[in-house]
Amino acid sequence: MSVEFLLTSLVVVLLPGTGVLYTLAVGLGQGFRASVAAAFGCTLGILPAAVASIVGLAAVLHASAVAFQILKYLGVAYLFYMAWTILRDGGALSVSEERSRHLAFTLVRNGLLLNVLNPKLSLFFLAFLPQFISPDASNPTPQLITLAFVFMVMTFVVFIGYGGCASLARDYVISRPTVLLWLRRSFAGAFGVLGLRLALADR
Repeated sequence: MSVEFLLTSLVVVLLPGTGVLYTLAVGLGQGFRASVAAAFGCTLGILPAAVASIVGLAAVLHASAVAFQILKYLGVAYLFYMAWTILRDGGALSVSEERSRHLAFTLVRNGLLLNVLNPKLSLFFLAFLPQFISPDASNPTPQLITLAFVFMVMTFVVFIGYGGCASLARDYVISRPTVLLWLRRSFAGAFGVLGLRLALADR
């Protein structure tokens, strides 16, 4: 495993996306333990995309416009749903003085769906992982599995870091209603923008 793969993966994981936003919002709203569940769900959501790229199913999404569009619009709808969930009072990502104890299953499920319903994730792995396979490898599958596993571990660790930072800022945020309101609007707006970007994406 090359240093280039580790550095590139770290940069990709650190970039703010739906998983980062979700983990930050849960960390602010429900604390560190809840953010760990959110991070686990987001990481678990990478698994189908990684498996799809390894067995070649991602190529089907690339070749079939219909399959890509169906999955894409399911992802768009879910991103808009997450935006609405953040905005509404008492929603799953609501930030309040009382620590809302949503079931870990719900937090994991939401994070998982955010990545599962993103067809571009499968295409990303299809383009990303093969770049770091040894040219002389007779059977690249074990290497692909190892790379995908390392990428998932890095994602989980980084997302826990994001969630931990958000939970540390929780007391500051909930004591300032104006900051709280703008954070909710910002998170909801960010999910809405990501939904629009996905809706307008071709491949």
